[in-house]
Amino acid sequence: MSAKLPSLSEVGTDLLAVSRWRTRVALVRPYAMIGVFAVVAWAGWWWLTPLVVFGVFVSVVTVTHDVVHRALGLTARQTEWALFFTGLVLLESGHAYRSTHLQHHRLFPSDEDPEGYPANLSLLGAVLYGPVFLARLWWWSWRRARGDRGLRTWLLAEAAMPVAALAGGALLWPVTPALLAYAVMAIVGSWVYPLLTVYLPHHDYGDEPLTQTRTLRGRVIPAIFLELTYHLEHHLYPQIPSHRLPELARRLDPHLSAAGVRPVRVI
Repeated sequence: MSAKLPSLSEVGTDLLAVSRWRTRVALVRPYAMIGVFAVVAWAGWWWLTPLVVFGVFVSVVTVTHDVVHRALGLTARQTEWALFFTGLVLLESGHAYRSTHLQHHRLFPSDEDPEGYPANLSLLGAVLYGPVFLARLWWWSWRRARGDRGLRTWLLAEAAMPVAALAGGALLWPVTPALLAYAVMAIVGSWVYPLLTVYLPHHDYGDEPLTQTRTLRGRVIPAIFLELTYHLEHHLYPQIPSHRLPELARRLDPHLSAAGVRPVRVI
């Protein structure tokens, strides 16, 4: 399945363009979803909260992904704060994610790729790996940051977030269960990362870039996941922002077809 893919300039550098409005929407959307959660919790519609938290996850993962790959036009300083504040929404370390995700893009598949490790597990193994996944990514990032005082400061601050949220939620329980409920759902929800973001896209990977991950095509599912289902396209051209991946996929279709790549069709 070896094939020569077009360069970014041949695909079209117009795909890199991001308006200020688009950047603002991407950065604000996770906090808007927090607002929705607060309203739903205040109204007592607890049955709706898992669906809202799912929306929080999708919005955070999408924007953090783009921030890590410098696809939103942010300055270096803005990027550092964006990693912190987007990670804060889900009580995760944005800086640990950047360290491990860029390593994933550089080396997958490799024993030196901690993010890609679940791709080598069984389906059940990927599920069971969930509770320790983010902690192991954080620890890997901490060890790699030896001598980098600034990065370690970010990592320590981000490691404190889930502890603070759980403690604050417990203290506020007599007033409202909302904070503790949200913190628990955010933490437990992150346990699906190894399965959804690594195992399913990458398991049974091949030896070449075109066979190391998959792409899902459709209208409904990609839209729900804010285009994160275009995993192959993202790995091939990671600097292209998420919202432009459908157009990238359209332009790559002749090349992928010639190489024998068959996208997975979903609704």
